[in-house]
Amino acid sequence: MSDLVLGIGDFGASASSGCAIKTYALGSCVAVIMLDPRTRTIGMIHIALPDSKINPSKVRERPGYFADTGLPRLLEKMAAVSGNSNTRSYVVKLAGGASIMDPNDTFNIGKRNVLAAKKILWANGMGPVAEDVGANYSRTVTVSVDTGEVTISCPGRGQWKI
Repeated sequence: MSDLVLGIGDFGASASSGCAIKTYALGSCVAVIMLDPRTRTIGMIHIALPDSKINPSKVRERPGYFADTGLPRLLEKMAAVSGNSNTRSYVVKLAGGASIMDPNDTFNIGKRNVLAAKKILWANGMGPVAEDVGANYSRTVTVSVDTGEVTISCPGRGQWKI
């Protein structure tokens, strides 16, 4: 099985052995990673902005672009792939939410993305068990179906797991 590569606003899930889901260069964007330990299903979304109200037409073409429309869709996708609609049993991790091109924190997009994701997760009885968010560098995130491990890498900083 080939890897699933997510761009900005994409989301996906897989339970196929040998598969990994990967997203590149998370700056202020946030990756929400979900794992259903019982079925070994993994899912991820690459969120760009917290609130869809600013661009309703974008929601129709790419609902995963926004936290408020994308996370519910990822939960639906996870339930469909895993056959488990008990979202409270999912293990959740977060990555990204950096302040890359906003050194004065004028817009706080990264922080707002992380907060929006957490609010939606909390409303669904979920919360992250691990996170690597903030700072001022981009991250590439990979999660493996076989191990459930979430690996983060960054040029000049190396590679680590959360």
